[in-house]
Amino acid sequence: MTEHSMNATAMERKLTMTLDGQPVGFSEGETIYQVAQRAQKNVPTLCYDERLEAFGACRLCVVEVEGVKAPVASCTTKVTPGMIVRSGSPTIEKYRKTLLELVVSENREVDVNPLRGFASQELTTLVDRYGARTGRFKGKKSGTSNKSDDNPFILRDYDLCISCYRCVRVCAEQEGDYAISMMNRGFSTQITTEFNGRLKDSDCTFCGQCVQTCPTGALADKKALRAADLPGEVTKTRTICPYCGVGCSVDLLTKGDRLVGVQPAMDGPANGGALCIKGQFAFDFVQHEDRLKKPLLRQADGSFKETDWDTALDIAAAGFRRALEQHGRRSIYGIASGRAPHEAAYSMQKFIRAGFGTHYIDNCSRA
Repeated sequence: MTEHSMNATAMERKLTMTLDGQPVGFSEGETIYQVAQRAQKNVPTLCYDERLEAFGACRLCVVEVEGVKAPVASCTTKVTPGMIVRSGSPTIEKYRKTLLELVVSENREVDVNPLRGFASQELTTLVDRYGARTGRFKGKKSGTSNKSDDNPFILRDYDLCISCYRCVRVCAEQEGDYAISMMNRGFSTQITTEFNGRLKDSDCTFCGQCVQTCPTGALADKKALRAADLPGEVTKTRTICPYCGVGCSVDLLTKGDRLVGVQPAMDGPANGGALCIKGQFAFDFVQHEDRLKKPLLRQADGSFKETDWDTALDIAAAGFRRALEQHGRRSIYGIASGRAPHEAAYSMQKFIRAGFGTHYIDNCSRA
């Protein structure tokens, strides 16, 4: 071991702090919240999303640091060697309950349908955990819902907004769209678009990221909410989005045998909680009444008749052979699906190039 590596190892051993009476190691640059999460301390928060820059708006994650007079926001406070932190003292827990009571006092309701979005139950869960349904601060409400926005995907129910800014930040930091922002102050604080118009007239790409990060359901999935009154429990099934070869991980929401919504997998290795508009909202084709379930064979009069797959594939293969024999290899042109995975795309180009000796192959993503 070199002298440099020995010094580095010694420095790493020195990076320790005390968290709730226990020594805990940390890496340079980590925040108290990150260390507390790794140590499985249940520090609450409403404005934190690990994909975003820490903001410190909700103040629920405050902790006591020895030598510091006032509680500090753990999500924005970096750890230093020897720091002594108390994450859940009676004083801090009382402080958190009071904050939640104040938040609840401004909202129309706390209990919302989980179909609204991935994080929509965070406020509800914390309010129940701290017993904050006291109503002692009941009074003026904040937020004004934009019911006139006629887009088919996102419900803008701002009566439930708590000004955590997660939606604004995910739109800017993750998507780079900057389609929404905040206006006004105090009880008049409001999520808005440019000139306070409709989402369809803004830079919004309807990726749904704002919906999935909202901790109260103020921004909600309109398409999933169509199934709110259907009987049965919501079941999540992990799978891969079929729309392109990226391989985004998604959770399909079902009630019985019916697909009712799609949520991005926050731990998806390819997407990390992100989806495009198609992956997020374009699932109606699965159960559409016009969806083909069997191959159709064109008849002499131009009509179509259902047949089995073996028959359909044999007829297609005969058509390829006939075209090759009568018109040559350049009469055959392949178009691959943009929704196909890499393996299918590879097989398609191999079919055209090796099978017919031509480079006449393209894909529908160019359209």
